[in-house]
Amino acid sequence: MKQVIATDQAPQAIGPYSQAVRAGSWLFVSGQIGLNPSSGELVAGGVVAETTRVLDNLREVLNAAGASLDDVVRTTIYLADLSDFGRVNEAYAAFFRAPYPARATVGVAALPRGARVEIDAIAVVPSPSGS
Repeated sequence: MKQVIATDQAPQAIGPYSQAVRAGSWLFVSGQIGLNPSSGELVAGGVVAETTRVLDNLREVLNAAGASLDDVVRTTIYLADLSDFGRVNEAYAAFFRAPYPARATVGVAALPRGARVEIDAIAVVPSPSGS
């Protein structure tokens, strides 16, 4: 059975999709771009500011599902410009600790709303009893 996860602490979906879907202990978090959840606008300040906002948004969706960044097992990073890889990697490293999630990084032609970076995630959600 699937359960839709939604929170107003992260940007609302800008299309026909859910912020996240839980299926058993698996949580599939839709790609997030650097939108400010209050204004719905892309944050200013470049790719590092966007990456930080993206990961804050992911964290909020995870929290709404009873999970955290520590529960993430896989991410995919989509970059409009692969020359931003180093800066995105540094910002990303501030949010995760070992053992790090598996990850792929993909260069794309464009992202929604002119974003420079988008990240999605798969997590294993702990059971309420912690087992």
